[in-house]
Amino acid sequence: MSRTISSTVLPIQQVMAGATPTAWRDGVVLEASDRELSVAFLDGGVMRLQTFDAFAGLSVGEPVAFHPVAEILDVRSVATTARVV
Repeated sequence: MSRTISSTVLPIQQVMAGATPTAWRDGVVLEASDRELSVAFLDGGVMRLQTFDAFAGLSVGEPVAFHPVAEILDVRSVATTARVV
């Protein structure tokens, strides 16, 4: 499956994510607004993230992946910048 890279993701973020592939954390959305979401990670943690692209219609229970080192959020095969709130 191919992934679309948002214009908010810098090349250095892509390099960091590629250099540390084990840092990706899989989770599901607990709650979401246009620019913020709470994610319950499969490893037991919960985080509130601020995104820099709006994800219209993001549903509770939707799967996501977050790379905390590179600050990249992957939603619906779209990678965008996201930061811990």
